[in-house]
Amino acid sequence: MYVVCKDHVEIAIDRFVDEYEEAPDIVDLRDVTFRAWKPPVRCEERDCSCEGRFLVV
Repeated sequence: MYVVCKDHVEIAIDRFVDEYEEAPDIVDLRDVTFRAWKPPVRCEERDCSCEGRFLVV
């Protein structure tokens, strides 16, 4: 599971496919909220300070 900005979605998809050998679901965190989980505010890619907008799961 990765929370990334728009610029890093493709990288996160590639990483997910390499690890799990299947296509991930992409969730726009602006459209969905979770009661039991608070997503990171920032992109989880190294050295990126952009908003974490997409959940790759």
